[in-house]
Amino acid sequence: MDFKKAAKELVGQMTYAEKMAQMKYDADAVERLGIPRYNWWNEALHGVARSGAATVFPQAIAMAASFNPDLVQQVASAIGDEARAKYNEYKTFGDTLIYQGITCWSPNINIYRDPRWGRGHETYGEDPYLTGVMGTAYVKGLQGNGKYRKCDATLKHYAVHSGPEEKRHHFDAQVNDRDLYETYLWAFRYVIENAQPAAVMGAYNRTNGEACCASDRLIKDILRGEFGFDGYVVSDCGAIRDINEHHHLTNSLAESSALAVKAGCDLNCGSAYLWLSEAAEKGLIDEDTITQSVERLMEARFRLGMFSDDCEYDNIPYDVVECEKHIELCRKMAQESTVLLKNDGVLPINKDVKNIAVIGPNAESITPLFSNYYGRATRYTTLLRGILDAAPEGVKVRYALGCDLCRDDLNPKYEEMPLREAVLAAKSADVVIMCMGLDPGIEGEQGDTYNTIGLSAGDRATIDLPLSQQKLFCEISKLGKPVVFVNMSGGCVNLAQQHEKCSAVLQCFYPGAEGGNALADILFGKVSPSGRLPVTFYRSDSDLPDFEDYSMENRTYKFFRGSPLYPFGHGLTYSKITESWLDEDTVELENQGNYDTAYSVLKFEYIPHKNLCGIKKVFIRKGEKLTIKF
Repeated sequence: MDFKKAAKELVGQMTYAEKMAQMKYDADAVERLGIPRYNWWNEALHGVARSGAATVFPQAIAMAASFNPDLVQQVASAIGDEARAKYNEYKTFGDTLIYQGITCWSPNINIYRDPRWGRGHETYGEDPYLTGVMGTAYVKGLQGNGKYRKCDATLKHYAVHSGPEEKRHHFDAQVNDRDLYETYLWAFRYVIENAQPAAVMGAYNRTNGEACCASDRLIKDILRGEFGFDGYVVSDCGAIRDINEHHHLTNSLAESSALAVKAGCDLNCGSAYLWLSEAAEKGLIDEDTITQSVERLMEARFRLGMFSDDCEYDNIPYDVVECEKHIELCRKMAQESTVLLKNDGVLPINKDVKNIAVIGPNAESITPLFSNYYGRATRYTTLLRGILDAAPEGVKVRYALGCDLCRDDLNPKYEEMPLREAVLAAKSADVVIMCMGLDPGIEGEQGDTYNTIGLSAGDRATIDLPLSQQKLFCEISKLGKPVVFVNMSGGCVNLAQQHEKCSAVLQCFYPGAEGGNALADILFGKVSPSGRLPVTFYRSDSDLPDFEDYSMENRTYKFFRGSPLYPFGHGLTYSKITESWLDEDTVELENQGNYDTAYSVLKFEYIPHKNLCGIKKVFIRKGEKLTIKF
């Protein structure tokens, strides 16, 4: 089927008003042409979101830590199956509402340039190559490889977008061309060239003075011109209104809408494109420009099989939602996403251990499992529940909250004071497992968080642990017990004290519904950890440049001039793997330890700075040798 031709013929039968009504995210029906109402807005960052039951996979930053693009593609394919299965059922109502469609506004391939950015955990980390490879895998899995597309993937947020959240509606990101192309645009180009994503979402901010959703340079010249992107562009929600209300580049919504459409923004999340009719009346835009955008949108709907009766994905049954295969895949991804940062031999937990204390505000919390943009998991396992279920017979597990996640102003007269209980639990333990860190209530999108910066700011003011947790850690450390510190966060936290004082340190990011089971698999030695850090872990806030400075100078592993606590790519296993590079493209691996393990080989080049340029993840058994070619 010629999708472009079909779209052109269909749009040719529409009136001018009908065309403009298709450019809203909640597109109107055109009943006389057999076009049902359709809501373009759906989310699938790490599972189908905001639409009832779904498998909640680890957050994107956690999947990046797996350094396993093949596994990411499997996860995305499962998510695409669940989205399509839900859509197949929802459309029996006659149309689809918000979060019920198959046009998914994922993945987020922005660069996590600064650990204070609240939305960094939605990304694949700080490296453009890793982001490009993981984004490509995700798009391929979500969209499928059939005659039609299973779902549409949308790359966001284009471009030069990574905070500050509090100022995103009026912020102007200033960036030179080298950083623009080498860092901020590189992954967009890579994914477009290697996976043909259906859509790209424009960012809220300006870049070098131009509103991203109405930028001739970013959309016309670079995205469609240099990168050859042939899909549709959608605005972030409310971003067109920002052009006049906050960026002050235009004087009205009609002017903003016309400016955006002429630059190539085809679809509006928000209500600004209701003013397109006024823009047309004033001569600010012509019908041919509108027609071009609507043809791109209708082509996408044809490619999704919406107007066909032979789409292979229409037969995906609702039973795939949270099926056993997807739950197992969720657990495997959580296992491979866990990063062992330090281990003095305390892990895996010795069979002689009979008393374990599990302490901390994230031990029994659901929130850090699910992160943001999540579905409703029918079943889930907290870190504590995973440990309880996996602990060998005869092992006593004691739990204590220890402290609030971030509040340090508990009223001793009326509120629970959990610190002493934690000390008591630790005193009787052979090993203490401290489950601490952050959650999406501390770091996240503007409007979603209530943290130390201010109401709903989203970003973090510091990379330090909350004071409440620092106090708890200090008291437990005084006891001299072996401590396994499990950090849950969307990115870098200052773990200098934990590295110094703990026997082992694990980074779990936000591990999804099977996070507790996956952690227990690693703690008790059922699985060897194999994750690596997709971001640099710095030692203190003083390592970080001005948050609002978009220069890459002294940022990320490529350009940081200091000494990180844990570098990008760091990650241990329970075994001893040696790498012997035979030439620049060939490496011999040998497992000299006592454990079978998955293992990621990272290839770097110097241009002149260190630069990731290859990833291979393998499974290597104890005593085995493997030769890997890039």
